[in-house]
Amino acid sequence: MLDIRLIRDNPNIIKEDLKKRQDLEKIKWVDDLLLKDKEYKTLLQLNQDLRHKRNKITEEINKLRKQGKDIKDKVKEAKELPENIKDVDEKINQLQEKIRYYLMRLPNILDKSVPVGKDDSENKEIRKEGKKPKQEFKLMPHGELIEKLGLADFEQASKVAGKGFYYLIGDLALMEQALQRFAIDFLTKNKYKLVEPPLMLRKKPYEGVTDLADFETMMYKVEGENEDLYLIATSEHPIGAMLMNKLLDPSQMPLKYIGVSPCFRKEIGSHGIDERGLFRVHQFNKIEQFIFCKPEDSEKFHEELIKNAEQLFQKLKLPYRIVNICTGDIGIVAAKKYDLEVWMPREKAYKEAVSCSNCTSYQAVRLNIRYKDGENKEYIHTLNSTAIATGRALRAIIENYQQKDGSIKVPAVLQPYMNGIKVIGKKEV
Repeated sequence: MLDIRLIRDNPNIIKEDLKKRQDLEKIKWVDDLLLKDKEYKTLLQLNQDLRHKRNKITEEINKLRKQGKDIKDKVKEAKELPENIKDVDEKINQLQEKIRYYLMRLPNILDKSVPVGKDDSENKEIRKEGKKPKQEFKLMPHGELIEKLGLADFEQASKVAGKGFYYLIGDLALMEQALQRFAIDFLTKNKYKLVEPPLMLRKKPYEGVTDLADFETMMYKVEGENEDLYLIATSEHPIGAMLMNKLLDPSQMPLKYIGVSPCFRKEIGSHGIDERGLFRVHQFNKIEQFIFCKPEDSEKFHEELIKNAEQLFQKLKLPYRIVNICTGDIGIVAAKKYDLEVWMPREKAYKEAVSCSNCTSYQAVRLNIRYKDGENKEYIHTLNSTAIATGRALRAIIENYQQKDGSIKVPAVLQPYMNGIKVIGKKEV
């Protein structure tokens, strides 16, 4: 959420940013927001004046009563004030609701380096890394292959849980665990602290970390008349909420965390889900990076987060590219976002495996996370990045390390986490 002070002082900056996003309807919101904010402040002052007047009249009535004087006119005046105050309170509440509606839906201010574009086709490639494998045989679809090898079961998972779920079995389940330990070990050596967060969040903290549209398209609601819980879509969300309503000392920052958790997503939208695959599913495991820092440091840490992710994929020897996400594809929370797209040789295309965002103060304003800056209290900046989403990484490994006989080589860096296993699936073909 944008700080209302920023909108009051710099409305044209907000409008120009909305033009970049091609979100012209919300430009009108800015003017209406400022009008309602002005009216809100006027009514607050009126409310304060009326309450002061009520207190003053009460004192005058008491004084006149002690003096034995007529209090009828003052009593009549006093009786009218509660209704006036009530009317003003109602107007204030209505204005607050509308102001909050706008603030919760206006997007973050984009970094100047974000490319202007209408959709993901206009994301800007920054660099490519890694050597693509030579295609000497036709690759099997990854879901078909691992089912044939007895390493996964999509059919039974669909029967017991629905489409978009899977069983991982044997060595592939071991590889999934190896990916998690590999990422955790790498990041802990880089001074990130491991967090295993709650797998459910209440709506208020959840509204602090995500686009409200995600409640319809992404989050699973826990049903029940008195339930106020949602399954988490990523550990980024509960880690961000971990410091909700906190005031930090500058000496505490930066705070660097690794989140490890299952993630649950409806995946409602144009992409759909993989019915027999690991790439886009309703449940998966992910290692996440998260940083709380001072505003002047967030650009530096954004580069650090994507570098960490790149080093993990380099160690896995998976080809990838880094793209700077354009204005039409970035969403409302991030000010700047990188994606790491890993090479999928069967499709001969790069596919998103890592999302790395600098959210500046947007989440912190919603969550009320600040730090002491001399005599002032300022909002911190938050950043997040995938380290490894294991399902997507597994698909990339299965395709890039697939052998002609249908077996799958284990990346050398994962072998110590898999009891020295170098190839999986060879005997089952």
